Amino acid sequence: MSIMEYNGGSVVAMVGKNCVAIASDLRLGNQALTIATNFEKIFPITDRIMLGMAGLATDVLTLRDRFRFRVNMYTIKEEREIEPETFAHLVSSTLYEKRFGPYFIEPVIAGLSKGTNKPFIASADTIGCLNFAKDFVVCGTATDKLFGVAESLWEPDLEPEDLFETISQTLMNAVDRDAFSGWGAIVHLITPDKVVTRQLRARMD
Repeated sequence: MSIMEYNGGSVVAMVGKNCVAIASDLRLGNQALTIATNFEKIFPITDRIMLGMAGLATDVLTLRDRFRFRVNMYTIKEEREIEPETFAHLVSSTLYEKRFGPYFIEPVIAGLSKGTNKPFIASADTIGCLNFAKDFVVCGTATDKLFGVAESLWEPDLEPEDLFETISQTLMNAVDRDAFSGWGAIVHLITPDKVVTRQLRARMD
């Protein structure tokens, strides 16, 4: 088993019309043994940016604190809020610093640009190679299933409620087919005026 699959978990982000959504499952496992069913993998960076991380749970928590520190330093130094594109490159450089002994996580970034409300999503590999997308990005143990379902369900210019339904169905159907993900899900929908967070009940087996 790969170290990336040791704790399980999956994350997906999707673009809508002036909105963006990011969702993850809630399982924390030790290989096939489920340890917790409330382990969140998505963290707020600013009011308009969310970061999801799938992979080794210890590295997820380590990087959550490291990114919080670096974003706070950026805000103090620049005297403005960090933009999603800038944060994506901050994530990339942080991971690339440790390329010879990498953090075992795959990040997914979702956010809205401050002035234009343009949706932004990106993902990266363990050493920070960025992947920008105009539709959706996925990571985690259910990656193959997420790609398959998302390809079928996603459409351009989805309204916020339609985007919520699409990302929810994508995640729920994908994790039902993956033994290392599941046990409920959480969805964050970022719109220009608010962030809506909903928890989903899923199969508990």
